[in-house]
Amino acid sequence: MANSSIEWTEMTWNPTTGCNKISAGCKFCYAEIFAKRLQAMGLEKYSNGFELTLHPDVLEEPFKHKKSKVFFVNSMSDLFHKDVPIDFLRKVFEVMRRNPHHVFQVLTKRADLLRYYDAEGWLDWSHNIWMGVSVENEKVMGRIDLLRQTGARVKFLSCEPLIGPLPNLNLKGIDWVIVGGESGRKPRPMKPEWVTDIKEQCLQSDTPFFFKQWGGTNKKKAGRELDGQIWSEMPEFPELFEKV
Repeated sequence: MANSSIEWTEMTWNPTTGCNKISAGCKFCYAEIFAKRLQAMGLEKYSNGFELTLHPDVLEEPFKHKKSKVFFVNSMSDLFHKDVPIDFLRKVFEVMRRNPHHVFQVLTKRADLLRYYDAEGWLDWSHNIWMGVSVENEKVMGRIDLLRQTGARVKFLSCEPLIGPLPNLNLKGIDWVIVGGESGRKPRPMKPEWVTDIKEQCLQSDTPFFFKQWGGTNKKKAGRELDGQIWSEMPEFPELFEKV
């Protein structure tokens, strides 16, 4: 568990690490690069590199924080990877449910498995669990419908890295949209009109919009200003911090 530089969260919590590529958005996976770097540094948690690894020893960590925090769950993995045992996934959900004073942001590209587990009644949703899907281009927009069909009470989209336009988004039942460009040594370009179009769709549907970054080889220099403004809207749900 560590403080995070990700603009839309406060801390990261990784009950699992490691993953494998399943769609175009995974091509230059930052988590894979970072995991291999940590492995080379000799960190025991990353001794398996980017192979999927469970870390039951960190399940109790959210209980150590008495003040409300916003946690990005599995910044270095995908909680809905097919090789994560359902019993372990349910333990993670139990920890989140038992910490109603925190917000837990869960993000997956495996919306089909998310929908299946939810339909089977295996996921115990509470107000403080925000469930999101990655939507990097038009080919994977079907993930949004699968997310919408779940019982998650707060649903969001992470359009990062945005590598194509997302016209005609159906934002019904979606509580938040994040957009960001790809960064790194060989980032794929993100056209400004793609971002502006998503922003306008969010404005029309009254959906909170968060523009994370332009990305590029120097993401800090590129910044995150869009149309002369910083967009950092977040969902507002006062009941998130009530015990449920």
